[in-house]
Parts: sequence; structure tokens; C-alpha cells
Amino acid sequence: MSKEGYRLFALEHEGITAAAAGIIIRTNFYNKKHIFVYDLVTLADYRSKGCGEKLLDYVHHWANEQGCEFATLESGIQRKDAHRFYENKMGYERYSILFGKYCRETAEKN
Repeated sequence: MSKEGYRLFALEHEGITAAAAGIIIRTNFYNKKHIFVYDLVTLADYRSKGCGEKLLDYVHHWANEQGCEFATLESGIQRKDAHRFYENKMGYERYSILFGKYCRETAEKN
């Protein structure tokens, strides 16, 4: 993953990794140069204590230093608490629907 530019950031609290974020810098037409947050995980005991917010703020600041204009992420439709966090705490907006398809099915048909 590192060959593709994947980076992992972590927030430690009292010697414990309380939260981790995996990101990559990407460029496309609609988001220009941006970071994509692939992973954001906070240990259950550290949720609602500001760890995820602090880590994501750091990642946003780092991305800005790298010349990124935007941050994007995906979140499973069932993750209502995460959605409230992204929208209410972090200022993210919903603006698309993600679709997925396994490529292996297509390859096996050919």
C-alpha cells in the first residue's frame, strides 16, 4: 500500500493508540488534489472523547500543507453515529452515493 502513497496517522493517549487514520492523496476533475480517508478507527473506550476529531483535524492540516483542496471519505450506510460525527463535528457534507461491483465476476465471464 505504501507504494501507492497510502499513509497511516495515529493518535496516542497514555501510550495506547486511541485512533488511526489511513489516507492517500488523489487528484480528479471534481475534487482536484485531495485526500481520501480510507480508514478512520477509534477504539471504543476513546470514542466521544475528541480523539477522532483531533486526529482528523491533524490530517486535514497535513493535507493542506501538501496542497490538497478537499478531503473525502466513504462510510457504510448503516454507520449512523459515524455520519453524525462527520457531518456535525467535522463539517463534511453528503454529496454522492458510492456504487461498487466486484471485477472478478466480469473477468470470469470473459
